[in-house]
Amino acid sequence: MTRRIATAIDIDAPAAMVWRVLVDFPSYPEWNPFIRRISGEVKVGARLEVTVQPVNRKPMTFRPTVRVVEADRELRWLGRVLLPGIFDGEHAFIIEPRVGGCRLRHEEGFSGLLVPAFSAMLADTATSFASLNSALKLRCETARPHTS
Repeated sequence: MTRRIATAIDIDAPAAMVWRVLVDFPSYPEWNPFIRRISGEVKVGARLEVTVQPVNRKPMTFRPTVRVVEADRELRWLGRVLLPGIFDGEHAFIIEPRVGGCRLRHEEGFSGLLVPAFSAMLADTATSFASLNSALKLRCETARPHTS
C-alpha cells in the first residue's frame, strides 16, 4: 500500500536562501510549526533525529537516513518504522528556481503494510506540510533585503 503527500509553494526569495533556511536545523524551533526539532548532518548517509508534530497530534521522533543532498536544489531522507516494508516514508524538499524566486515542492511518499492504519494521521500531516510551507515562505521573504 502506498500514499503520497505532495505540496508546493512559490517563494519570492532565491533558491540559495530557501536552502540556507532548510538546512539551518538549530533554527527550526523558531519558525517551523511541523518539524519542531531536527539534528544531524546534512550529508548523504547521515542519520538525522527529527521530531514532528502534525496538527491535532502528539510529537513523534524518528531517525531517518539522508538520501539526497544537492545544495540549493534538494534535501531528501528516508524514515522507517521497525523494519523495511512496515511503514516507510521518503520525505523531500525540492527547490525549483523561477523568475523572481523559486518554487518549493514538499513531498513525502509512504509505503508499507501499516499505511492504511495511519490514514487519519497522514491527512493531518498534509495539513502540516502546508503550514510548514507557509512558515518557510514567510521566513525567507522577510529575511530577504527588499529593494524599491
